[in-house]
Amino acid sequence: MRAVLIDAFGGVDVLKLGETECPAPKNDEVLIKVVATSINRPDLVQREGKYPPPPGDSEILGLEVAGTIAELGSEVTGWKVGDRVMALVGGGGYAEYAVAYACHLMPIPESMSYEEAACVNESYITAFLNVFMLGGLQDGQTAILHGGGGGVNTAAIQLAKALTPKAKLIVTAHPSKMARVKDLGVDLVIDFTTTPDFSPEVKEFTNKKGVNLILDHVGAKYLKPNMDSLGYTGKLVVIGIISGIKAELNLALMMVKRQQIIGSVLRSRPVAEKGDIIAEFTRRALPKFADRSIVPMIEKVFPFEQIQDAHRMMEEDTHFGKIVLKIS
Repeated sequence: MRAVLIDAFGGVDVLKLGETECPAPKNDEVLIKVVATSINRPDLVQREGKYPPPPGDSEILGLEVAGTIAELGSEVTGWKVGDRVMALVGGGGYAEYAVAYACHLMPIPESMSYEEAACVNESYITAFLNVFMLGGLQDGQTAILHGGGGGVNTAAIQLAKALTPKAKLIVTAHPSKMARVKDLGVDLVIDFTTTPDFSPEVKEFTNKKGVNLILDHVGAKYLKPNMDSLGYTGKLVVIGIISGIKAELNLALMMVKRQQIIGSVLRSRPVAEKGDIIAEFTRRALPKFADRSIVPMIEKVFPFEQIQDAHRMMEEDTHFGKIVLKIS
């Protein structure tokens, strides 16, 4: 089968199309003929040699796929060859075929294209897990979602608008993306280039009450303004550390305000745990995709042969929403 291969870690130039052996599904897995996948920021980090796949998973890049089932493992039930599916994978998405655990599959609604389905499993499930399952966002609450315009951020905005329409949303964004973020129905958009300490604006917006939830991928640089923006019993969910891993924390104030800091990653969770998360997403969120209440936002669809250009767009951070790779 054709796949994107790398023989050394580095920049976009290490990404090459080549031939490799087609994977075979284990008893509890299925083989998927991949129609489309998407580019996620962890793919870039793995390409640079800083984010290895979990033991046993494919070293080929790609964390989500959409396509049709080509083969069933001997213990798989409830699915059949030819079913349209989307799946979360530990690796292997940038290829003509990929294997996925049966418990990590979701049916693609008839209303969705393969390209749209390729956007769901990494960004939307990450957002759903951290905003709702861990963060517990409810109607009437207020949340800060950092990284306006990115895949997880736009997913979190869309999910929040669909599942908790009375929640208020604050988003930090680059000025080039602020207008489009506002168009998604966000209540307050803050320019992070001119307002690195966003807490005063947050306090004014919330009448000094602070927010209930913060979804953060920045890390150290944002710890103090995040905690200053968080209200009583508020939760800070950290899903990235692009600005560093070390920062000072006022533990006493955190205790008095009964705040929680939650660290979260999706990829390295046990198979069964990820299956439970996907099952809850299927139950609660997938109907919103089926009825088109949520439509994945796609910046551009690149053909398989333009993988370097797709990664380059992600690096330049000029996209809004998702970058899709069309495999077949």
